[in-house]
Parts: sequence; structure tokens; C-alpha cells
Amino acid sequence: MCRGKAALVVGLLVVLAACGGTQTPPTSVRTVLVVQPGAAPGMDGAAFAGEVRAQREAQLSFRVGGNLLRRLVGNGDRVRRGQLLAELDAGDAQLQMAAAKADMDRLGGDLARYRTLQAQQLVSKSALDAQQAAFVAAHAKYDLMRNQGAYTQLRAPDDGVIASRQAEAGQVVAAGQPVFVLAGDGGRDVVINLPEARIRDFQTGQQAIIEPWNAPGTRLSGHIREIAAASDPQTRTYNAKIALDGDAATQVELGQSMRVFIVGDHAQSVLRLPMAAVQGDVGEAAMVWVVDASGHVRKRAVRVGPFGDDSVPVLAGVQPGDWVVAAGGHLLHEGEAVHAVDRRNRPVAISNDGKAR
Repeated sequence: MCRGKAALVVGLLVVLAACGGTQTPPTSVRTVLVVQPGAAPGMDGAAFAGEVRAQREAQLSFRVGGNLLRRLVGNGDRVRRGQLLAELDAGDAQLQMAAAKADMDRLGGDLARYRTLQAQQLVSKSALDAQQAAFVAAHAKYDLMRNQGAYTQLRAPDDGVIASRQAEAGQVVAAGQPVFVLAGDGGRDVVINLPEARIRDFQTGQQAIIEPWNAPGTRLSGHIREIAAASDPQTRTYNAKIALDGDAATQVELGQSMRVFIVGDHAQSVLRLPMAAVQGDVGEAAMVWVVDASGHVRKRAVRVGPFGDDSVPVLAGVQPGDWVVAAGGHLLHEGEAVHAVDRRNRPVAISNDGKAR
């Protein structure tokens, strides 16, 4: 009896094992994120690195030399027109002015006496004229010494911000030696360098889109305001100034780093894909996965340009209507069925013409 039950149990186990061997485990369909190649308007060309500068920048210096006695402002300080910024030691200038005034006063007294004597015909008219000329020369010298005394004070020529200081108290400075750089209020430029080989592709007035390095996705409008007449002999590039339009100047800070895209830089629009969508290197060796109308992925060779911060320009191999796997392509294989979703996790049903249904 026991042997019969044991045989029955063994038989059932064999049957179950045989049945289990004939079953195929269910296949799971991988979910993939898909995007379509696209180009932001005006941002299909090369990006030029630039820095925000004031449209009106002035190097401030003393008109006379001397010892820098006081420096009253520093980098980043806001100043007003006529505000005192720095002073030289005015001791020598004051002594020279006092000596010139004493000489002028003496000659002024002599001139008054000569006029009295000439009226009494005790001196000649030519002697009076010589005394008059000496007094005029002394007066001019006094005015010059008085101006020299005023030149020991450096004042702001306009409202603005001190962009740079280049001298410190106690330093002896020469006449005309820069002490401050003043960035005047008003317009702001982004200064970039244009390549010599393509300088004919750019012209003043051409529109531009500016993107702050610290705020990706922020778009500011501008235009090429000025292009240097000659290239830099070292870098072989042309300095260009991109003026910020409208209130864009109020949204940036001096010295802030920017990326500049020149509108119309390329004759054709360049499609872009997320960096993670492309596998391979710049050139012919790159590839992407494209989802077809049947919901299967197909490998597609592409030609791409230089990789950007978060996207890649695709020069050939895809069309604007293609649905490309945005990430995880290294896990896929040719012909695999997938469940395509967009960035909002919504299913994407693809028609034969590549459009979503």
C-alpha cells in the first residue's frame, strides 16, 4: 500500500515537471522614453562664449602725477557723476599755487602804480605795456597752478559702477596712468570673438540669442552692435560686441559669462538630440535607436557634430518626425518590441508616417 502511494506521488511529480517544461515564461515589453529631433529657433549654430561688459567703459586717471593719498572707492562700488574717487598729495601743488598768486599780486600792484605814473607822464607807454604783459602772464600762471591743484582730485565723469581699480593708496602714479575703470550706466554688451575663417558670415545688426551660463534655458535677445575692423594677431579672431535688447540689460551682471547664438549663422537648420540618445563618437560611427510604426526599435546610423553641454547636433541620419529613444539604448537589441512614452509619461502610438497618433 505504501509502495503504491509512493509510486503515485513520483508519477505526479514527473507529470508536473513535464508540464512545467513546456510552458514559456511571459515576455515583458520594455518601456522607453522617446523624443523627436528638433532645433530651438535661432540656436542651431555654434555657441560663442562671451562676457558681459558695459557699452560705455572709461579708464579714469589723474591729469598730473603724484603720490596717491586716498582711494575712496573700490571694485563694485556704485558712484555718481562728480563724486570724489581718489586724491593725490596736493602739498606741492598748493605751494606752487601760493607762489604764483604772490607773484601775480605783486605784479598787479606794480601795474596799478605804473598806470598812475603813466597818467602823470612819468613813465612811457611802452613801459606800462610791458608791465601789463607781465601781469597777464602771472595771472595765467596762477590759473594754471590752480588747475593743477584741482587735478589732484579724481572725480567720476558719469554715473556707473567701478569695474576695476588699478592703484592703491601710497602708490606714486604718473599722469594718465589708469587708476579705475568705470562701467557707465546704460547699455550692456556681450563681448565675443568671431573666427577669422567665417567672418563674412556675420554683419552688424544680425540678431542673436544670449543664454547665461548659470541659467540654462533662459533666452535673452540681442544683436551684433560692432565688429572689429581687424583680427587679433595672436588668436586670429575678430572682437564683436553683442548689444542686449530691451530690458535684457537689467537681467545681467557685469562680468557674467554668456553663450551667444547668432541667428542665421547656418543656412540650414541643424537638428539636435539629447546627448544620452546618441551612442558612438563624433562623425560617422554614431548611432541611435528609432521606434517604427510597429513598435519595434531599429538601429540607425547618424552623423553628428561636436557634443554640447546636454545635446548633440545631428547632421544626417534622422528626420524631424522620427521618434528616437532618448536614453537606455545600450540595453536594446535590433527589432525589440518596446512601449514608447513621451517626457510626460504618456504613451506614444506611432503611425506609418512617423507621427504620433
